Amino acid sequence: MKPAVKAFFDKDTWTLTYVVYDPQSRDAVVIDPVWDYDPAASKVSRKSVDLVLDFLRQNQLKLHYILETHAHADHLTGARLIQKEYPQAKVAIGERITEVQALFKKVYNFDDTYKTDGSQFDVLLKDNSIINAGTLPIKTIFTPGHTPACASYLIGDALFTGDALFMPDYGTGRCDFPAGSAETLYHSIKERIYTLPDNVRVFVGHDYQPDGREVRWESTVGEEKKYNIQLNAETSKEQFVRFRTNRDQQLAAPRLLLPSIQVNVFGGYLPKPESNDVSYLKIPVRT
Repeated sequence: MKPAVKAFFDKDTWTLTYVVYDPQSRDAVVIDPVWDYDPAASKVSRKSVDLVLDFLRQNQLKLHYILETHAHADHLTGARLIQKEYPQAKVAIGERITEVQALFKKVYNFDDTYKTDGSQFDVLLKDNSIINAGTLPIKTIFTPGHTPACASYLIGDALFTGDALFMPDYGTGRCDFPAGSAETLYHSIKERIYTLPDNVRVFVGHDYQPDGREVRWESTVGEEKKYNIQLNAETSKEQFVRFRTNRDQQLAAPRLLLPSIQVNVFGGYLPKPESNDVSYLKIPVRT
């Protein structure tokens, strides 16, 4: 099948959110929604979420799932805001999220009430499993490397790669986060994505608009194999690992890294409000 795809680009975080739907049945899923966060004011807003909700309502779509490709380090997930309006929709993520939770429990020194079993999410997806959102079959394909818990979603002829694979003129996701691995990402792309048919559409999780070009979010497996500047069909593992390692050493940490991860490993929930009804994020100080 060839599902319809509506993309929403958040310029503040360079993030693509997708609504994927069957125009006939109106069955739909949302992938990687953004909850806007201003770190200077430490204030959240609904601008990006409301754009998605307006589209769902205007097209009378039946939302079944809100899919996360991984625990994002560059934006807070808007999954729970969308679920509040569509309570039947389940928030789903790859089951290896438990590994990321265990890593960051130590980083944030979460107490023993914080569970690292993925129970903060509604559904934990297994590798190669298929779930159905009405008439939309969704295959989960684990594509670790950027993080150990990254997953891509194959819906009909459309593959949503999160931060594993970007547009051909930009390359791939970084691999320097805790438990990230350039070697693992190489195998994920070469053995899991590039083995799909060339005509499979690829929808990326971010677009950083190299050289100031217009935003783009769709390519094909064939185009990626031929033109991806960091990892094409001819790139050796040694070449990619060397390039990715050197490149990642030059990258600054994402602007919203510490607040984003903290919310996202909690399944999109803010920390429990304290006695003054205000939620507080923990920010470790390094010396």
